[in-house]
Amino acid sequence: MESSDPSLKQDGSVDYKIRDIKLAEQGNRQLEWAAMHMPAIEEIRKGFSKSRPFRGKRVSALLHVTKETGVLVRCLKAGGAEISLGAGNPLSTQDDIAAALVKDGISVYAWKGESVSDYNECIQKVLDFNPDIIIDDGADLHTLAHRKGVKVDAVGGTEETTSGIHRIKAMEKDGVLKYPIIAVNNANTKYLFDNRYGTGQSTIDGIIRATNIFLPGKIAVVGGYGWVGRGVAMRLKGVGARVIVTEVDQFKALEANMDGFDVMTMDEASKVGEIFVTATGDIDVIVERHMKNMKDGAILCNTGHFDVEVDVKALRAMAVKHRKIREHLEEYTLKNRRRLFLLAEGRLVNLGAAEGHPSEVMDLSFCNQALSSQYVLENAGILDKKVYKIPDEIDRMIATIKLKSMGIGIDKLSKKQQRYLTQWEYGT
Repeated sequence: MESSDPSLKQDGSVDYKIRDIKLAEQGNRQLEWAAMHMPAIEEIRKGFSKSRPFRGKRVSALLHVTKETGVLVRCLKAGGAEISLGAGNPLSTQDDIAAALVKDGISVYAWKGESVSDYNECIQKVLDFNPDIIIDDGADLHTLAHRKGVKVDAVGGTEETTSGIHRIKAMEKDGVLKYPIIAVNNANTKYLFDNRYGTGQSTIDGIIRATNIFLPGKIAVVGGYGWVGRGVAMRLKGVGARVIVTEVDQFKALEANMDGFDVMTMDEASKVGEIFVTATGDIDVIVERHMKNMKDGAILCNTGHFDVEVDVKALRAMAVKHRKIREHLEEYTLKNRRRLFLLAEGRLVNLGAAEGHPSEVMDLSFCNQALSSQYVLENAGILDKKVYKIPDEIDRMIATIKLKSMGIGIDKLSKKQQRYLTQWEYGT
């Protein structure tokens, strides 16, 4: 049982498959640090400990197994939930956190560096838990639950990320969605902060950890100007990089231009860029023709959820030589002798090469996960089988809790001001 071999084991009534159970003490220290910087969800945990809304309920979660996720899982457990947890990405697990959660009585099936087959096996183990609630990040768990012949009795679930929402809305459109899902990603207290500020900082962190390059003066190309792309471009600009944005949406392209960024096609940008970051949630953002244009030494990375934005298969096929320079940094030499460098295998660079979002911003995101899961459970049998936005009153309550934890007060509308905003008689 005390082995670093990630094989299926049991600790009491808890099954698990992790790297090393002996890392639990280190993981606990990390969890204490994260909890100290996540006061909003700690406040929710206190309430859950009293009301126990998940008593007797089973939760299956596929999330990045980080210290912040550990705080969420402990919050749900305080509310009475039995939990099975898997990784949202083969490279994103923090092995000490996985060990600490197993010691907490959580069934964890995750370790850093899983193969694709290991990853799929772990997802199946998480789903085999027969959950009442499914919490997901990327919709791999939801997708498995909807495959033909799979019997799932979940009353509902949640989805954390933009890419996952796209998949679930496609299920809804095709009429195959089996249960209601709260689009956590679409909450104001999620995408305005997690997607923008969280991904912005953690992506830069991942690039620096993987390469230790000097960013000021570098020409950085950001593929996509959604909330993630905005955050990455803003942070790159903040550290002194010269930023180019590529877009397919006219409005976002205009916005990027007026925010002070150069805007061009990827065909044009590929000729001048030194660092490329994809952030679109779509496939084939950087493909073979772009890579053929790139300068010697160009760095490629992705901060969208799935490893489909950079065509890694094409890069490997183009290369006449490949070698690993250091952890999360691979060199591909092309026929023209130019060298391209790929970070974190083209997977999420902020989680593959770094630790993901800082605790402070995940505080907001995971408040949404906890309260959305409670909302789904309380409305079991009432909600239709479709995708819902988190109720506005919950969204605002999370913002209020967070502001209070930061010692920030805001003004309130007077009755006169409220009346003015709902009338039509007064004008010029």
